[in-house]
Amino acid sequence: MSDTISWADFEKVVIAVGTIVRAEHNETARKPALKVWADFGVYGEKKSSAQIADLYAPEELVGRQIVGVINFPPKQIGPFLSEFLLTGFPTDAGVVLTAVERPVPNGTRLA
Repeated sequence: MSDTISWADFEKVVIAVGTIVRAEHNETARKPALKVWADFGVYGEKKSSAQIADLYAPEELVGRQIVGVINFPPKQIGPFLSEFLLTGFPTDAGVVLTAVERPVPNGTRLA
């Protein structure tokens, strides 16, 4: 079991919904990955390198809503600067993206 956190700790993490506007293979990543750009509404467009290439092709992601952590510091992935963490669940087949059940305005925070 993990340590418990306070509500104030949880509120520090900005987990928001965004819509993927562009996706392509990240040819410079050590492990198969995709570069993903998402519109997070009031938070703007952000990009991420995500190890989701086992289950997803770039062309099937555009227009899809995803859930991201958008207040981590940027992380350099080779020559690519990743600005948010695309959330998902690891499985034996690959990472399954976190999804929303129905459309949500971009930038809406998880509550």
